[in-house]
Amino acid sequence: VQLQASGGGLVQPGGSLRLSCAASGSIFSINVMAWYRQAPGKQRELVAFIRTDGSTNYPDSVKGRFTISRDNAENTMYLQMNSLKSEDSAVYYCTMDVLGATQDLFKRYWGQGTLVTVSS
Repeated sequence: VQLQASGGGLVQPGGSLRLSCAASGSIFSINVMAWYRQAPGKQRELVAFIRTDGSTNYPDSVKGRFTISRDNAENTMYLQMNSLKSEDSAVYYCTMDVLGATQDLFKRYWGQGTLVTVSS
């Protein structure tokens, strides 16, 4: 199983970006999907997660500005980021808890990270 994140880039404060993360491989089921981010010199932090029923959770720092969504048929999730601030600059990582076709337990996989830079 591999996760491929994309959509990062340079954006001005107040702008928007949409990140995508697609899972590929021998997948039977995907449970929780999530986005994390890590800025230079800071710890990695959870940005958003979404359960299989579509329920979501966000920290206060991004609530109302970021929206996570998923396409179960395509094994893909998205992060719509609006009203971006300089403090949102970080490498964003996607994770998915995947049950492989030949496995008995869910395993957490990580994408390679995509850089988001918010600057004028």
